[in-house]
Amino acid sequence: MTEPDTTPAWRTAPHRVGFLLSQVGAFATNRFTERLSALHLQPSDVGILRLIAVDSGLSQRTLAGRLGVGASRVVVLIDELEEKGLVVRDRSTQDRRNYELRLTKAGQNVMSQMRELGAAHENDVVSALDADERRTLGILLAKIATSHDLAPDVHPGYRSPPPAAGHPRVLSSERPTQPE
Repeated sequence: MTEPDTTPAWRTAPHRVGFLLSQVGAFATNRFTERLSALHLQPSDVGILRLIAVDSGLSQRTLAGRLGVGASRVVVLIDELEEKGLVVRDRSTQDRRNYELRLTKAGQNVMSQMRELGAAHENDVVSALDADERRTLGILLAKIATSHDLAPDVHPGYRSPPPAAGHPRVLSSERPTQPE
């Protein structure tokens, strides 16, 4: 009978980088979603709240452009955040066709909690790495993201993927939201 291979996975993994990125990404997404449940939020909510926090007063149209989704999809997402009392939309004083988005006090409070939750999440996900390894991994992942023209502050899950051969294109407004 053959002994099981006890070689640590990280020693044999370099040829499986794409798979490992996907595996770790799915793990991180699931763990992040679990953490968010305490705040009654979805990962997609956090991405939108963060963009509004960074650029208070941005228009729904601008937000749609940053997320790479249709304006009608943003209306639905903002409706949900407004119902939760986290976002308010005000008619623009410069262009009455536009709404400006701002966080409410409750939204600002959630963002404070998110900073703590996000830091704990990141520390958990990369706990096997020392500080230099974390820095190196961050640099390498940013390099890969840049090489594929991924927006630095927007999760690509908001956008519609290209259609697979033989499958119709799913519109952004019809897609379930993805984490940020």
